[in-house]
Amino acid sequence: MNRISEDVNRVRMYVGPAVMYTINLIVLLVMCTVVMLQIDVELTLYTLSPLPFMMIAIYYVSKTINKKTELVQQQQSKLSAIVQESISGIRVLRAFNREQSFADTFESESNHYKEKQLQLVRIDALFMPVIVILVGLSTILTVYIGAQKVMAGELSAGVVVQFVFYVNILTWPFAVVGWVTSLVQKAEASQARINEFLRTSPEINNPATPAAYTSGAIRFEHVSYRYPDSGTQALHDINLEIPAGTTLGVIGRTGSGKSTLAQLLVRMIDPDSGSIKIGKNDLRSLEISALRNNVGYVPQEVFLFSDSIRNNITFGMNASEQQIAEAAAIADVQDTIVAFPDGYDTQLGERGINLSGGQKQRVSIARAVIKNPEILLFDDCLSAVDTHTEDRIIRELRRIMVGKSSIVIAHRISTVKDADHIIYLDQGRIIEQGTHSELLDMEGAYAQLYKKQLLEESQDEENTSSTNE
Repeated sequence: MNRISEDVNRVRMYVGPAVMYTINLIVLLVMCTVVMLQIDVELTLYTLSPLPFMMIAIYYVSKTINKKTELVQQQQSKLSAIVQESISGIRVLRAFNREQSFADTFESESNHYKEKQLQLVRIDALFMPVIVILVGLSTILTVYIGAQKVMAGELSAGVVVQFVFYVNILTWPFAVVGWVTSLVQKAEASQARINEFLRTSPEINNPATPAAYTSGAIRFEHVSYRYPDSGTQALHDINLEIPAGTTLGVIGRTGSGKSTLAQLLVRMIDPDSGSIKIGKNDLRSLEISALRNNVGYVPQEVFLFSDSIRNNITFGMNASEQQIAEAAAIADVQDTIVAFPDGYDTQLGERGINLSGGQKQRVSIARAVIKNPEILLFDDCLSAVDTHTEDRIIRELRRIMVGKSSIVIAHRISTVKDADHIIYLDQGRIIEQGTHSELLDMEGAYAQLYKKQLLEESQDEENTSSTNE
């Protein structure tokens, strides 16, 4: 954000005032120098003799300004990041009583920013005194040498006055040299940061000659993926086929690779080895927009925009009121939305902060199903709703999932038990797979997890009934 705002503004100052004043200085310097040389070459050389020293001083001071400016911009970016994170995570800060800690961190980083800015200001402040002194030295030399020539009868007093007048004409342009040079150096540092931003290549790219999207079975063939930053092996040699129009359930512990599977299918990331195919085409041979237009994706981390609920559901689509209402009904969020004073026109705060976790998940489900895509991908999107609400949503989803290829990722077996095929992931490997009844008959990890969750649900029901009594 700092590069988009502050750095771009510094480059704008260079493109506008800096270029204009530089052209002004060059034109005036050339014109005045030509006229002065025509009048008296020796006096002209004395008058302009301080200029080389000025250029040397400006060069060294400018280099220092460039370095200091880059440090200031980096620190400002750090400050912006702290503020943005603090505002986005204000509820977490309050819940853990960490407001003062973050305030102290912000104060410390602000002091670092102040120190770096003051260092830049001190260097910047050297420009004007250096330029004024050297311009003043030109005036003194002009008067001194000119007076000697007048007394020797070589020049008239009017010529000396004329030279002083030319020096004064050049005073303001040369005085601006410091400011312009400062702008140029700041713009250079900012442009370097902008170029670094612009030259960052996306990890996921369209193929040179994309293949046409065709529906069909989804196949994972020897797919492995390791996260480059942490080195974690998320998936290892996954072989899997999801026939067109069927539903796959994915279950497993936290960190078993379930979400990685979803991200691979929508090409948020590409596998390190192996391939993923839809029909006969590898995902990497398809145009990214064509692929994602045919996938309705509900990510694990729901993101809602600071906009109306209506616009968050339609998300740029042209949808009728009936379609919006149907999508909300499927996600079991219609009654909640209608209960708001402004209904579907209710404005959401940043990241949908005025909705509960379950409400945000259900709005995100409505956003996915309103597209009516060929592939539905639900990444643990019912974790924040109770079991009764989950049952209602699952019943509605089953109705619209008929004829569509669907992948349902969950922690609760109740979410995936009706899937055509279920896989159990553990440490990035498929350790069990089959239908719900087949997996129970195996009496392995899936069956143990099912018994554990049944016991937890029965205990929750007992606690609820005793509380009501």
